[in-house]
Amino acid sequence: MSTLVIGGAGYIGAHVVRLLLDRGEDVVVVDDLSTGAADRIGEATLVELDVAGPGAQESLEKVMRERDVTAVIHFAAKKQVGESVARPTWYYLNNVGGLANVLAAMEASGVTRMIFSSSAAVYGMPPVELVTEDVDCRPINPYGETKLIGEWMMADCERAWGLRWAGLRYFNVAGSGWPDLGDPAVLNLVPMVLDRLERGDRPKIFGDDYPTPDGTCIRDYIHVLDLAHAHLAAANYLEGDGALIEHVFNVATGEGASVRQVIDTLGAVSGLDVTPDIEARRPGDPPRLVAAPDRINAVLGWKAEHRLEDIIRSAWEAWQAGPRRIG
Repeated sequence: MSTLVIGGAGYIGAHVVRLLLDRGEDVVVVDDLSTGAADRIGEATLVELDVAGPGAQESLEKVMRERDVTAVIHFAAKKQVGESVARPTWYYLNNVGGLANVLAAMEASGVTRMIFSSSAAVYGMPPVELVTEDVDCRPINPYGETKLIGEWMMADCERAWGLRWAGLRYFNVAGSGWPDLGDPAVLNLVPMVLDRLERGDRPKIFGDDYPTPDGTCIRDYIHVLDLAHAHLAAANYLEGDGALIEHVFNVATGEGASVRQVIDTLGAVSGLDVTPDIEARRPGDPPRLVAAPDRINAVLGWKAEHRLEDIIRSAWEAWQAGPRRIG
């Protein structure tokens, strides 16, 4: 028996693969290596494949049968919000089309357990202090729409052929569980700040006039290792054949940190001057987006163990240990 991790050579996927290997599981990684790296998956088997490409369904069926796959963890997706607005059709082809191939292969192979990387982007800009899973989902970009459609697809498969699934709605993921598994992409706040500091530039804050205590946007930051452990908790939840109480879960801390707090914490950890340049607001940024983690705490028995300083310190150590470093 084995677990198939699709997108397992990427930032989050590689953390989950390492935890699965550490607990003695047989792991097969499917990844097209467009953003991942083969040297991040340890002793797991790598199958290089684009799950949205021609013939993907048949190739996935073959892997599932030959490796006696019993569960799938699905990370593979395009995930840049701005890019999704500029190229919506491409996002639907990749994110929705790729998931359709995976689900079709699972049905044909008799694999009935799926853990899906969803996103806080399914909520859009909810007018609440704490976002619960019961808030109406109103995504404001194609990326968020593809994630919500993914949840609908799995619910349909549950009704049609008994898929057992869990969708994990990530909030702001950062940090590193090990120095060699840092975030390789410069797309989120922490690596963007580190990238600017490496180049001798100042960090940027987009808007300091929001209705928050320090005027900058507040977000719920989750340590990537905590997130990886949430996937293992979800895998345990799906085992057996009992009725599933819930399907979608916020993966978050329930605590907010402002952009300025994140940058100041990075300055304290690194000892660097992190005085920012203040620029105009970006369109579509809500002042506050913080999640209620009560459901995942109660149903999966999972709780975040790391807080902001842990996240920032681990990200700094990984940046310094990698090919890019400051100072």
